Parts: sequence; C-alpha cells; structure tokens
Amino acid sequence: MLNRVILIGRLTKDPELRYTPSGTAVATFTLAVNRNRTNQEGEREADFIPIVVWQKQAENCANFIGKGSLVAIDGRLQVRTYDGKDGQRRWVTEVVAENVRFLDRREGGGSQGISTFGSEVEFTDDDIPF
Repeated sequence: MLNRVILIGRLTKDPELRYTPSGTAVATFTLAVNRNRTNQEGEREADFIPIVVWQKQAENCANFIGKGSLVAIDGRLQVRTYDGKDGQRRWVTEVVAENVRFLDRREGGGSQGISTFGSEVEFTDDDIPF
C-alpha cells in the first residue's frame, strides 16, 4: 500500500504550535496550493489543505515560517473522526507532514526569493493566492 502526498504551497497564516500533555510539540497550519486552472472570473483557483507537523519539525515551523511562506510538504494523508460538543461525529482529512522544506527566505521589501537547483526565482505578494 502507498499513502504519499507531496505539496508545494504558501501558508495562509502563521503556524499554531501546541504541546500534548506528554510534552510533544505539534504545529498546525493551512497550505494554499494553486490549481492549474482559473475560475470563470479569470482568477486562479486554490485548494486549502490542513497540515499537521510533529516534534522538532513542528517547533522549527513555528520559529522559521509564517503567513505567505513557500514550503514543500512530504507526508501522508490521514482521515480521523471525533465527536463534537453537540454529539455529532466529525470527519477530518489532513496531511501529516513527515518532511517540511522551507523554499523561500524573507528579504527586504515585498519580494521573496527561492533557490531552486542553482537558479533564483522571484515571487511578489501578487503570487500569494489570498
């Protein structure tokens, strides 16, 4: 069996870092991933995917990336259920990240750059889908 997800996108807000009762770090954030098509108004469509990161990688995410950061996620899809306060069963689908790669670095002004195998690519705030 194979359960592997690879995504590249931008964070919609800063990661939220929490700790379990046993002291294990867990960070959550939502990743905006553009689709290859546009909607009827000519705007780019995006999917907003919940991401969960554990342990030291969770702390690194909370410390080094934030809203608008470009990241690559390598992980697995997880579906879980829980009972809400109203007694209704809720289903959650999320990606549990096994590896998070920070693809950009913050520089002065409104642009961010990433190094991709020796070449420099520039992004502006217009590239962020939110």
